[in-house]
Amino acid sequence: MLRFWNRRSKKHEIDMTEGPLLPKILSFSGPLVLTGIMQLLYNAADVIVVGNYADGHEPLAAVSSTGSLINLLVNIFMGLSVGASVVIARRYGARDVPGMRKAEHTAMTVALLTGFGVGLFGFLMARPLLEMMGSPADVIDGATLYVKIYFLGMPANMLYTFGAAVLRAVGDTKRPMFYLMIAGLVNVLLNLVLVIVFHMDVAGVAIATVASQVISMILVLTCLLRTRGVIQLVISECRIDRKSLREIIRIGLPAGLQGSLFSISNVLIQSSVNSFGSVVMAGNGVACNIEGFVYTAMNAQHQADMTFASQNYGAGKPDRVRKTLWCCLGAVTVTGLAMGLVIRLFGAPLMGLYNSDPDVISAGLVRMDVILPTYFLCGLMDVMVGQLRGIGYSIMPMIVSLTGACLFRIVWILTVFAANPTPTILYLSYPISWFVTFAAHGACYLLSARKRLNTLRAAD
Repeated sequence: MLRFWNRRSKKHEIDMTEGPLLPKILSFSGPLVLTGIMQLLYNAADVIVVGNYADGHEPLAAVSSTGSLINLLVNIFMGLSVGASVVIARRYGARDVPGMRKAEHTAMTVALLTGFGVGLFGFLMARPLLEMMGSPADVIDGATLYVKIYFLGMPANMLYTFGAAVLRAVGDTKRPMFYLMIAGLVNVLLNLVLVIVFHMDVAGVAIATVASQVISMILVLTCLLRTRGVIQLVISECRIDRKSLREIIRIGLPAGLQGSLFSISNVLIQSSVNSFGSVVMAGNGVACNIEGFVYTAMNAQHQADMTFASQNYGAGKPDRVRKTLWCCLGAVTVTGLAMGLVIRLFGAPLMGLYNSDPDVISAGLVRMDVILPTYFLCGLMDVMVGQLRGIGYSIMPMIVSLTGACLFRIVWILTVFAANPTPTILYLSYPISWFVTFAAHGACYLLSARKRLNTLRAAD
């Protein structure tokens, strides 16, 4: 087995347990930022093309208003990919090759099963769920069509997500970036052809998105099947290993529940946005899309923190775990502040790329004024969660996040927003909840996680 370990493709992997931390963190997170941008370009292409070439703003509102519903249904299972990445990274750091391979093949089996299950449920329940969200009559038909087509591609989406999680666990963030770059180009080209040439509007952008997901899935699976080393995927080994599944669920299920319950609060916020009509819906959707570029840059630090902490915890190196946290907190603060302020400065022309309606632009800038200058707080919150999950905590960060952010936003909507129902008051629930949750995670880290790391040092 040692011989098998030594045959790994070293040029694609990062040993996070040795050497200077910050350069390796930046090497890991840089491709993640570009990968996230590629994913956002999927949505940006959808929104830009339908916003500029479809008739009226209803198709734009239909496409841009579906994100919270899709996340609600998908996040609980996407959370399992987080669990898989943590388990594989920890076993990689401990040089447990058999355990790592069992976790990988369990994860890919789970991806296939959940992809078909979630896809079927989302396809059948699209319209009833959109009706529960209060989607307006002039939007709901297009939104339903988009969601149904999107969920047909869910098996491909899940397989790509879990496959990319396997690669990230061993430090390979470059190849997933290239795969999404290729898929993104296909998505843009299909958007232009299907919407402009064939006038398919909502259906066209949905079909383009699914096609790009299938391409990215094929590329990542081909990579795992052909690679030589510890992460090689062997079809005959794809089965559920109970121990690996328990660990993946223990870490990933709380992460998925957190994401889905977060989405409940976002669904409530989207429902509140819907109450202002399709113009505000369109402006909110465009602003969210632009803000996503800031979020994906910050989320790369969250992923780096979680993966570096996992590998070093598995290797029994608590000091490197702590140093990882401080490096990532500093990086996410600089990234969030710099990008948030620059994008807000150019908010109006950026909004204009998506839609030229001045009312839509004005509605989007209202959101940007609140979110972008404070977005770094969201990054700080996520980095703390990444550190806690990386060293094995799963329930605690879920409870803190749900209480500090999800529950807080629901209470805000039912009280403060109900008393003063304006978009600005609605959007203020975000930065306040980010700060409260970050502070609570920090307290939990000081009270609990430090003890676990001190115990790891004593054992070493």
